[in-house]
Amino acid sequence: MKTSRRWRGRGGELVFPLLGAVVLAGCGGSGGMATMAPTGEFRPLSVQAPDPDPRVGLGAGLFDAEQAIWNLRLVSETPPQREFVGKTNSDLAFTGPYAIQGNYDGVQVWDLSDPANPSSVITYVCPASQSDVSVYGNLLFVSGEGVSGRLDCGAEGVQEAVSHHRLRGIRIFDISDIRNPVYVSNVQTCRGSHTHTVVEDPNDDENVYIYVSGSAPVRPADELAGCSNLLPEEDPNSALFRIEVIRVPLADPTQAAIVSSPRIFNDLVAPETHGLAPEDQAMIDEALARGAFVADFGGQQMVLPDPFVAAQLEQIVAQRGGSGPPTAADSTAFRNFIPTMVEQMMGGNAALEDRGPTQCHDITVYPAIGLAGGACEGYGLLLDISDVVNPVRLAAVSDVNFSYWHSATFNNDGTSVVFTDEWGGGGGPKCRASDPYEWGANAIFDIDGDDLDFRSYYKMPAAQTSLENCVAHNGSLIPVPGRDIMIQSWYQGGISLYDFTDTDNPVEIAFHDRGPTNGQEAAGGGSWSVYWYNGLIVSSEIARGLDVFELIPSDVLTQNEIDAANSVVLSELNSQGQPIFEWPATFALPRAYLDQLERHRGLNAATITATRRALDEAESASGQQRRQILGAAADAVEDVPTADPGRVERLAESLRRLGAAD
Repeated sequence: MKTSRRWRGRGGELVFPLLGAVVLAGCGGSGGMATMAPTGEFRPLSVQAPDPDPRVGLGAGLFDAEQAIWNLRLVSETPPQREFVGKTNSDLAFTGPYAIQGNYDGVQVWDLSDPANPSSVITYVCPASQSDVSVYGNLLFVSGEGVSGRLDCGAEGVQEAVSHHRLRGIRIFDISDIRNPVYVSNVQTCRGSHTHTVVEDPNDDENVYIYVSGSAPVRPADELAGCSNLLPEEDPNSALFRIEVIRVPLADPTQAAIVSSPRIFNDLVAPETHGLAPEDQAMIDEALARGAFVADFGGQQMVLPDPFVAAQLEQIVAQRGGSGPPTAADSTAFRNFIPTMVEQMMGGNAALEDRGPTQCHDITVYPAIGLAGGACEGYGLLLDISDVVNPVRLAAVSDVNFSYWHSATFNNDGTSVVFTDEWGGGGGPKCRASDPYEWGANAIFDIDGDDLDFRSYYKMPAAQTSLENCVAHNGSLIPVPGRDIMIQSWYQGGISLYDFTDTDNPVEIAFHDRGPTNGQEAAGGGSWSVYWYNGLIVSSEIARGLDVFELIPSDVLTQNEIDAANSVVLSELNSQGQPIFEWPATFALPRAYLDQLERHRGLNAATITATRRALDEAESASGQQRRQILGAAADAVEDVPTADPGRVERLAESLRRLGAAD
C-alpha cells in the first residue's frame, strides 16, 4: 500500500481534508486503515438496445426517408449544393471550423461554426473520382483515379485511351484562403490514387509525406513514362505490388515527387475467400436465366449494373459506326469481351491469380506509436513506419470470412486495431437478414509485439433490405477516456457507435439510420464516412449531403464522459492519419473515470461517493486547498481494493494532474 499523508476522523474513518464527506469504514482492525472491497467482480458492459430494432422496415425516400436514432442527437442534415446533386459524396477531412467533403466531381467545403446550420464555403468542381481528401496546414491533397479526370479540372473529361491531359494521382491545393483554393501542383502515379494517407515524420519538419494507394489498372507507359504491369521478377520497376511515397516540401509544394515505392506485399499468396451468400447466388442464377451480363471476378460472379452495360454497348455501337439501339450482335460482342475486360481491370496478368494483393485499398498511420495498418484487399497488414519513406511489413493476416480488407483504425493506446471488410465493394446489399454476421463486418485484433491476434467480429446488427447498399466502411475513434469507442459508417446501414474496449465483446451503444434512398429499386446512398471532430460527429452522406450529430448521455455513456471527450480539441483531422488523444486536466476527466468504475463495479460505492464529493469540494476551492483535497482523494482511491486497477490508476493520475493544474 502506498505510503502517504492521511487524515483520520475520530473513529478511524478516512476523511478528505476540508471535506465533510466520509468514507465509512469496513471491517478493518481497530484504529487501522479500513478495508473496503468492491461490490463484486468486474461487470462487463451491458446494453439494453431498443427491441424491436427501429432501423428495420424504415420507409424510403431521398430527402424524406423515415429515420431511426438511439443515443445520438441529429443536429443538422444539409443537402448537397446544386453542382453536386446526384453526384457521389466521398470522404471527409477537417481543418479549423471547416469540414472538407470529397465528391466524385470535386470538393465541397462546409463551415461548421454553427453546426445546426452548416454553411457552404465553396463548391469546387474538379472531376476525378473518388476525391479522397486530406489536409496539412495550408495544403489540401485530393486523390484522382478515374480515367476521365483532367489535369485542368475540366468537366469535358478525357476520351482518349492515352492522353497527357489525364490526371491520375494526387492534386495539391493551397488553402491559405479556403474560400479560394489555388491548384498548385500534382503528382502523377501509374495506378492513380484511390485513397491516400498524409504522414508526418517526427524527424523531418521540412516535408510532409503521402502514402498513395492506387487500385486501377496500370497506365500505359506512353501516357506516363516508367509504368509497367509486368511482374516484379520480369521488371524490377513494375507498378504492381507496391505503394508510392510522395515527399511534399512545405516551403515549395510544387516540388512534390515520389521518393520511394515500397513493395510491402512481397511473398504473399492469394488468400482463401468465401463464396456467394445465398441471396447473391439466387440472384446470379436468376440473372443468367434471363440473359443478364455477368462477370467473374476472382471466382465470384457479379451481375454488371445496367448503366454500366448500357454505356459499354453504346461504345460498341459507336465503334462499328452504327446508330440506334444495340443489336443482338453487339450484345454478343460485349458478352465475349467481358473476360478480357475483367482481366484488364484486375491488372491484365493471369499470373496474379495465385498471388496476394498488388496494392492496398487504404493505409491508416499512427505516428505516435510508429505503426500503420494496411487494409490491402486480401490481407490486413501491420507496418513499421519509424522510417516513413521506407515502411516495413511486420505482420500480414487473412481471413476466409473477409472479402475486401478496406480500412483500419487503432485504439488510442495502440494495443488493438479494427479492420473493415467492404464485401461487395460498397455497392451491394450485404446487411440482409440472411447474410452471415462475419461477412462484411469488422475484425478486431490485439497487437502483440509484431503480431496481430484476432479477437472478434463486429457488424452493425440491424438487417437492411436488398435495396440498400450496406457494408462496413469508414469511421474513427471518439476520445472517451478509458474506453475504446468507434463511430462507423455502414453506407445505407447508417452509422453505428460501438464500444470495443473489451476486444472479445464489442457492443453497439448508439445508432442512426434512414430508409432506402429508393423504395422501388436498388440505388446508392448512405454514410460514406463518419468521424468525430471537436465534439461533433460528422457524416458524409453519399446522396443526401452532410449530417451532423452529437452524443447524448445514456446508461452506457454519461455526460461526464461526453464532456471529457469534448475537452479534446484538434486543429485538423485526417482520420487515416490518426492522432493520439490526450486529455487536458478538467473536472470532467476524473468524473468520467468514476462513472466507469461505478458502471463496472470497479470500486466500492462508498469510495466513489466520497471521491465525487471531493471533486465537488475541490471545484469550489483553489490553490493549496484544492491541491490538498485532490491529492488526498488520489491517495485514497489507490489504497482500496479494486476490480479495475488500470482505471483506478488513471483516476488517481487525473486527480493529481487536476490539482497541479490549479
